Amino acid sequence: MRVEVDTDFGFSELFTGLFDFFLTNNWRIIADYSSDRFHFCRFLKKFFVSTQIEPHNLTMTTPLDKSIARQRASLINMLVDPLGRLAVRLAAHWGDQEVMAEQLQLAINEIPWVKFLYALNPQAVQISATASKEGLNVTEIGRDRSTRPYMLEAIPKGGLLLSEAYISLRENRPSVTAIQQIVDEGGQLLGILGADFDLRALPLTRELYQETTTWRQLKGDPAIRGTLFKQSRFESLLDADIDKVLPVVEELMIDRGVFHSKIHFSSSRLTLWHVDDPFRYRLLNIEQLLDPDTCLAYPMRPYPSEALIAAESIRQVLDTFVHLRMIDSTIYLRGGSINIFNGIIGLNFSCDGSHYIPISDFLARDSNFWQGLQTP
Repeated sequence: MRVEVDTDFGFSELFTGLFDFFLTNNWRIIADYSSDRFHFCRFLKKFFVSTQIEPHNLTMTTPLDKSIARQRASLINMLVDPLGRLAVRLAAHWGDQEVMAEQLQLAINEIPWVKFLYALNPQAVQISATASKEGLNVTEIGRDRSTRPYMLEAIPKGGLLLSEAYISLRENRPSVTAIQQIVDEGGQLLGILGADFDLRALPLTRELYQETTTWRQLKGDPAIRGTLFKQSRFESLLDADIDKVLPVVEELMIDRGVFHSKIHFSSSRLTLWHVDDPFRYRLLNIEQLLDPDTCLAYPMRPYPSEALIAAESIRQVLDTFVHLRMIDSTIYLRGGSINIFNGIIGLNFSCDGSHYIPISDFLARDSNFWQGLQTP
């Protein structure tokens, strides 16, 4: 079975194939995910990670995955003790709504960064008021939370679960929920303690993860792909004078401090980012690109020593853009970008497919990218 899945999710096509298989065979686990492929995929990914199963072509060790895992581990370590202590206090007064509400309200100041606290019965129906820094909300008593994302995940053996991030109903914000089982002295399940956190309030992320440097291909709009062979490349103003434009782009990048640029061949423009003002992009139209005096508007800057793309490779990249632009009248390059600091070349084709390729793979004609170029 081969089923395509949006690679923005970072998951293997295996996930969607398994979803269809489970659904066809009426497996019980589908009941909670039958209308939500995305969360089912996340469930499967978590399952494979927890069991250390590594199917072929399953992506789960990217820098982003590792960064998320570190942040989640840090949060769990901070929550395990205060949530455990609160669960013991609630168990001692289980069923007494007034005392339980008092304990929850007291814990609001004991549990770092928590936004809401509440108690549920084993069926995930709320049996306490919701505590927050604003006070107690008794209107949520009786609320059925069994279909919320944090209740669809299996609670680990230790009794504490930190959910995957989800969008909250109350404030429509990215949130996570910690679920702590509450048991009596004999170990029998009494209910569940829920603790909601707004991602904005969590001060865990102190460093930005490093982006992956592997070739990635993303499929675009199916509507464009469906009419691909009814279209043909139209020569743009930039195409007509490409030999005059490329020297200007090359000088801007090598000698004038431009570290990221994107050539929009079809619309005859260039967007660029400069080391002196990296938070703002600038736009050059075809008239400006055809005028070498445009370079005078950008101060001379030495080529950065930390760049991952060598200065002498810039022209080779630009020439390869032109090759990909002219190679075919149906499947052709619409836009190409260069970032000298992360060493990634970005390509967007007429089929709306995009590629992000390390410079070494882009310039090596025997790489997987060039081998598979017939289906960009």
